[in-house]
This record gives sequence, C-alpha cells and structure tokens, in this order.
Amino acid sequence: MSALKGNIISVIGSGLIGRSWAMVFLSGGFRVKIYDCQPGQAASAIQEISKQLKEVEQAQMLRGDLSVEDQLVLLSSHDNLSQALEGAFFIQECVFEDLETKQSVFREVEGHVGESVVLSSSTSCLLPSNIFSRVQNRKRCIVSHPVNPPYYVRLVELVPHPETVAEVLDGTHALMTQLGQAPVRLRKEIDGFALNRVQYAIIAESWRLVTEGVISVQDIDLVMSEGLGMRYAFIGPMETIHLNAPEGLEDYLRRYREGMKRVLSSFGPVPEFSGEEAKSINQEICGLIPSDQHHLSTRRQWRDHLLMGLAKMKK
Repeated sequence: MSALKGNIISVIGSGLIGRSWAMVFLSGGFRVKIYDCQPGQAASAIQEISKQLKEVEQAQMLRGDLSVEDQLVLLSSHDNLSQALEGAFFIQECVFEDLETKQSVFREVEGHVGESVVLSSSTSCLLPSNIFSRVQNRKRCIVSHPVNPPYYVRLVELVPHPETVAEVLDGTHALMTQLGQAPVRLRKEIDGFALNRVQYAIIAESWRLVTEGVISVQDIDLVMSEGLGMRYAFIGPMETIHLNAPEGLEDYLRRYREGMKRVLSSFGPVPEFSGEEAKSINQEICGLIPSDQHHLSTRRQWRDHLLMGLAKMKK
C-alpha cells in the first residue's frame, strides 16, 4: 500500500492505550500527532509519554534507533481534530470501549482525511462490521488490537472488515512488523477475536475450578505462571502438543485424543461472573493484592518491569 510510505500517524485518544501506541510509533521514527477531545488531555499525555520513555531508556529497553529526545521531537498534541489528522497516512483510534463512541469518531474522522488513509481501531472485541458501519469507504478499515501494554507485549491482532481490501491488511501487517510488533492476521471477523477467545476460555475454566472448591485463587494462578505460562511465553498450544510426543502432533493425538475429549466434555456451563461466586473470588484475590490504587499500581509496575525483562530476553 503506497500510503504506508508516509511518515505521520495520528492517534485518537490519549489514555493508556493511546499513549502506548504513540510510544510504539515513535520508536519507528514516525511523526505522531496525539489528539483528545478533552482540552489539555493530549498535552498531559505527552508529559506521561516523556516520563515513560525515560524510564524504559534507563532500563535499557528503549525501542528503535532514536534517542528519547529525538523521539519526543516527533510528538505533538492536538485539541483540534482537523489539525491532528492533517498529513496522516494511518489513523489509530484508541477511545474507550463503547460502540457508539467509536462509530461517531470514525464518522467524523472520515470527513477530514483522504480515501487512501487507513482507519484502524484498537478495540479489544467489538466487530469491525459494527465499528465501521457509519464509514462510507470501509475497504480501508481494519482493527489493530494490541495487548496491554503494547510497548512490551508485541502481539497485534489484525481483524479486517468484510470489505477491507487485501492491500490494507498486508500494508498494516508490514507497518506493524516494521515497528517491531508481532502482527497476526485473522482471516475473518469473529466475536472476541482470537486472543480474548483463548483468554476467556482459560478464565472460565479457572473460575470454575476455584468456585467448585478444586483449587485456590493463588494456586490456579501458579498453574499458569509457573506451569503453562512458562512455555507459552515462547511457543503456542499447537507447537506445544507437537513437541510433547515423540513423533509430533499426530502421535500426541493418538495418545491423548480420548482423554482430551473426556476432560473437555466435563467442563461446566459458562460462569455468570457475578453474585456470591464473584464476591468470594474478589475477597480471595484482594487478600493477596489489595484493590486500592497504591497496591494495584505497585503490582502493575512490577508486572511491566518483568515484561520488559522477558521482552529483552526474547529479543
């Protein structure tokens, strides 16, 4: 896609995801215009981005070939949408997860940009056919769903609208690859995309095991962090089963197919994630990590620090 030869990317929304995307785009040497409809919010976002970039530089995890100072020169804040979109070849929307809001944003954005400009949404599970329903030219629309925080966790799910042309999907894949992300293509839209469907399946069974008295909250988390998560940090479920039998995947299925089917058939219904079950699990997790902002913020910083180390090791 020739449009990807441009050098300006506009980020709509200056919250956590918007700031993270801005950092990723800056690392690739792109000029980034960050916009927020709330006056002053985009300017505040630049201060936070500056702080975060200096922190990752100190941790020797700064991405790209440019210094923090050189990256920040490429960043500008805008309260005026038209100015924020001027000259951009790629628009990354990062407003909060509300269908009506996202539809309104893209309807307004389309009125300020040319036909070749790619319109991309950061939605985590809203379908492209719904998000872009008010856009006239839907062939250039795509979902680029990052994993929080995208600066350290590099997966990006690319989900096309039914009318999205291959050039846009391929071009966005090339852009994300150029930025050092790990893009994956979904061949068609599906509720929850791929990552959340897998994640929700894990959450649901973990929830059932806790509420049925099989295991504690702390121990089910250890099943992932000290068990499955150790290898899933490097290989996925298909490669896992391929490597877990002497003769590969077919051998694994011969050995374990019936056991897998038996266990899977014993899974219970989808949990409600509410009521006394939710209250009990919340009480248990808060006993480990209190839900006040100090404890949550400290734990998130700990998580991000370890993600930085893991990303560095994988690189």
